[in-house]
This record gives sequence, structure tokens and C-alpha cells, in this order.
Amino acid sequence: MRAVAKVLLGIGILLMANGQALVTQRNLSLPMAKAIAEAALSACREKGFHTAVAVVDRAGQVLVILRDEQATAPTLEMARRKAYTAQMFRTTTLEFQKRTSDPAYAAQRDVTEVLALGGGVPIQVGNETIGGVGSSGSGQQQDDACAKAGIAKVADLLK
Repeated sequence: MRAVAKVLLGIGILLMANGQALVTQRNLSLPMAKAIAEAALSACREKGFHTAVAVVDRAGQVLVILRDEQATAPTLEMARRKAYTAQMFRTTTLEFQKRTSDPAYAAQRDVTEVLALGGGVPIQVGNETIGGVGSSGSGQQQDDACAKAGIAKVADLLK
């Protein structure tokens, strides 16, 4: 019994030394993603805009996508790509747009699925990005404000 415990302890130490231990990470829940999307859509609706909102997880995969009944078809894809861009680059798409106007960073706009238009905001817990939200259909500044309103709805849960 003692020999088995020593062997298991030794294996555990070797795995940790080789970086093979488990990684723990925070993930965006579906209920939180829904709350963010609904609040963002509502914020734009209250101002008279017909938009679409997408929320992606830490891997850039869609968790929730909502479209106002009167939003145009392209808003869905644009909202998804804005959310993806915000998550992948860990910054708002307005900031990404400004940064990539510099020729030294312009090639980042050519990455598949990236969209350098305002309306995408990363979802963060401290400095850790766990997802992104994108809004499309009301102009870049307003889309940005709506996406931020979605995150504000759950801000207390992101601490």
C-alpha cells in the first residue's frame, strides 16, 4: 500500500513538472450569454434601432444570437464577426479598427472571420477574456454602446 502511494505521488510530481497538470478556466454560461444578448438588443431597441446581437465563448464559438424582427439579414453575420473579433483580440472592435489603421497592424484585418467595425466588446473577468458580444445594425458608435449595455447588465457577476 505504501509503495503504491509513493508511485502515485511520484507520477503526480512528474506530471506537474512536465506541465501536464489540469488547467482551470472561467467560462461564460449560457444563461449569462442570454442575459447579455437580451440587454444589448433591448438597449438598441429603446433607441429605435433594429439590430442583431451575438455572444461568443472564449473559443469564439456562438453561444447566443438574436435578431430583431425588423433587422436586416447582414446584421446577424456582422454581429457574430464583431463578437469574434473582440474576443480574439481582447479589445473593442472600435479600438481594433483604430489600431489596424496603422499599416504595421493592417494585416490583422485579413484574418478569417475578423471584422474591423465598431460594435464588438470583449467579455472579461479581470484581465481574462471569456467571450465577446457583438451588436450590428445601428451604426458603429451605437452598436458599441449597445454591446457595452449588455455587459453592464451582468457586470456584478463578472467580478
